[in-house]
Amino acid sequence: MGLAKKTGMLFLAASGGGYFWLNRGGELNRTLGAIRRDVSVIQERDPAATSMIETLTCYSGLHAILLHRMAHFLYEQKVPVVPRIVSQINRFLTGIEIHPAADIGEGFFIDHGSGVVIGETTEVGNNVTIYQGVTLGGTGKETGKRHPTLRDNVTVGAGAKVLGSVMVGENAKIGAGSIVIHDVPADSTVVGNPGRPVRERGRKVGAADVDWTHLPDPVADAMQSLVRRLVELENEFKSTFPEKREEIEKAQQQGERELDKVFEYYRGSGI
Repeated sequence: MGLAKKTGMLFLAASGGGYFWLNRGGELNRTLGAIRRDVSVIQERDPAATSMIETLTCYSGLHAILLHRMAHFLYEQKVPVVPRIVSQINRFLTGIEIHPAADIGEGFFIDHGSGVVIGETTEVGNNVTIYQGVTLGGTGKETGKRHPTLRDNVTVGAGAKVLGSVMVGENAKIGAGSIVIHDVPADSTVVGNPGRPVRERGRKVGAADVDWTHLPDPVADAMQSLVRRLVELENEFKSTFPEKREEIEKAQQQGERELDKVFEYYRGSGI
């Protein structure tokens, strides 16, 4: 038997042995399956992704999750130090920091990506989407489970912070800029600081159905309710004390002008 043939057979034997060692428990196959899904979801969720070549070369979020899959696989194999080095290279290249211990499901999409931080004990389900500036972090120096758990089909808007060992239920949406420190019910939307859940009745909330311009605003709704009640009381007062009618109407006009300024500012005027 020639030297080249012997070398080839030894290489094939070593490759097969290495594959079976790495894939003990099916971990390698699961990792490769997750990577295939990570690539496909970009074209499903981002209309700007026009081709597979563009998806593979131009999406830093995809690069970050691919490097994380590698680091997490090594971490699960109990390889020392190297997973943390890979995660730091990932951060340097993409601006996205994911601890190698973070457990992330299939179909994970980081849109734009810059500034995303995902902590050590974070658990993420399948088909989750997060946007730039999101933090899935802890709240202090506690040990054990100290980072969020996101169930399937969750969407987290730009700049949102989910802090501590909180549970975000399936199909939930977290509005941009929200700070979440309590559990989020499934099929709900959270907005504000601190984040408050607001259910969307008669309409399923899902990761692929994102309309950030029409998120509910409980603070504005409460203000408008108070203003309506105040107008009702003023009208009742005019009926009860007709001699004060002119004085009350002048005060109402002045109040309306001041309220208009408040609502214009709230809607963004002058900012």
